[in-house]
Amino acid sequence: MYHYFVTSSRLQDLCSSLVSFATLDKNKTQLELEVLEACEGGSDGIINGGHTVLAFEQARNYKYDLTEARVKVTIHIGLTEDEAKDIALASNTSAPVDARSKVNARGDYKFLKQFLAQLEREQKTKFRIAYYQNQSGAPKSPQCNVNHLIKLMNCLDRNKYNPDSKSRTKHPPVSNTPSLSETERQRLSKLLPLLSKGLWIEQRLFQVIEEHITKPKRKGVVDLASIDPRKNTLLPDSRYSFGFSAPADIAMPIVAAYRVFLDEQYNWIIPFDDFAEDFLQHLWNNYYRKYLVSEKLALNTVGSKICRNPVIWDNLYVSAQSYLNQQLLKMVSSSTKREELKLVN
Repeated sequence: MYHYFVTSSRLQDLCSSLVSFATLDKNKTQLELEVLEACEGGSDGIINGGHTVLAFEQARNYKYDLTEARVKVTIHIGLTEDEAKDIALASNTSAPVDARSKVNARGDYKFLKQFLAQLEREQKTKFRIAYYQNQSGAPKSPQCNVNHLIKLMNCLDRNKYNPDSKSRTKHPPVSNTPSLSETERQRLSKLLPLLSKGLWIEQRLFQVIEEHITKPKRKGVVDLASIDPRKNTLLPDSRYSFGFSAPADIAMPIVAAYRVFLDEQYNWIIPFDDFAEDFLQHLWNNYYRKYLVSEKLALNTVGSKICRNPVIWDNLYVSAQSYLNQQLLKMVSSSTKREELKLVN
């Protein structure tokens, strides 16, 4: 049961228009509107300001003086915090509440917020993440959307997105907003330790792009599709800002290629720092840069389509497999030579 309290000097007449669910206090200075829930026999719909507006509108039609009217809303039932959030999210609004806001209201991002807080302390940095719609102080950059972080982790899930398995989904569907069921939260929790690596790959790719478009011989000319030097981009880590804009998902195919270097327990087969930089340069110089240049020459500039082209995802994944095999062969060869030296000695 909900109660609305409306105080005014002319409530006697206002009460007459709402007699079915209104009562006056003994001093006739406060009107209490009682709104019943459905289980109590009420049929007033979602409780919102419309009930009070209707009361005032009816009184105004009767020419009552409402200049001194004030509204105080008190909920007298035992709502939990989550239930109150659900009611707020269900309020009538001209702008729909996005899925991210609903997930945040349920508290489903807590595991991610706690991890980032720890990462901030370890790396002595600050993350700028928008967890809900119209969040105060959150940047508009799509890379700073919480869903972007989840996409980065998805790209490193070699178990769920493995072209070598019988799974129908070869590569992460970056166009979809990830759901956060209990099963999904458990899966993402296992991927959390990889998030810092995903962030590093994205940051390093943006640095490589910046180096490419600012070379003297290319001054004023950008030969990469979907790169706009007239705008800026912020990345989630507050240390990284760039003087050009790129599609939010531009790093995803590169990040996803790194999942080839993970085993089933999400451990790196080769220490990450031993290959990460060289591998990124390999992908950029031999595949991704050439791909973006060719798309620009073909006048294909729609960033989302370029980043989600399955051909480039396949090429990068196959290249990653080849690169890994070469590195493993080098390690075996080096180990064999060391054994031979030991035998000679």
